[in-house]
Amino acid sequence: MADEGNVISDLKLDSPAPNGEDSGPAAGIISQYVKDLSVENPNAPQSYQWPEGPQLDVQFNIQSVRVDGEIHEVELKINMTAKAQQGTAYIIELAYAGLVGMRGLAPEQEHAFIYGEAPRILFPFARRILADAVRDAGYPPVLLEPIDFNGLYLQQLAQAAQTAEAEPAGNA
Repeated sequence: MADEGNVISDLKLDSPAPNGEDSGPAAGIISQYVKDLSVENPNAPQSYQWPEGPQLDVQFNIQSVRVDGEIHEVELKINMTAKAQQGTAYIIELAYAGLVGMRGLAPEQEHAFIYGEAPRILFPFARRILADAVRDAGYPPVLLEPIDFNGLYLQQLAQAAQTAEAEPAGNA
């Protein structure tokens, strides 16, 4: 019994952080959820008989709000509209969000995680919800192609840098 107590004492003395606490930089998804989902099927059941398949328009938007200290809500908004010559087949609007926890990151690393990495993690789940919503509206499920959110993020940073360089520094 006395030896067990010594082992515990030895572990406490050798441990670099109390209770094995991890104090290094970290980022990750805490939870994810559907914030809003709207499915409109305005021309059913006639639209099921239309001879041509609808043209699909998909729009994305990423927003972020600091919830509390090291926690942000990242919201991936996706609007899908399917239109044919006869009219609108369906409209699906999804706001899929995740709580992101970040600790010890530089501001530019936080920004990159929020607008590049977090949407990449959230997208496959949003994609499945959209496919199910289209199927539940009576159409064949739509599986959106994977999106390189990190690549898009880097592309937007490069465009912003070019725009900043092109603008005059001020009035002389």
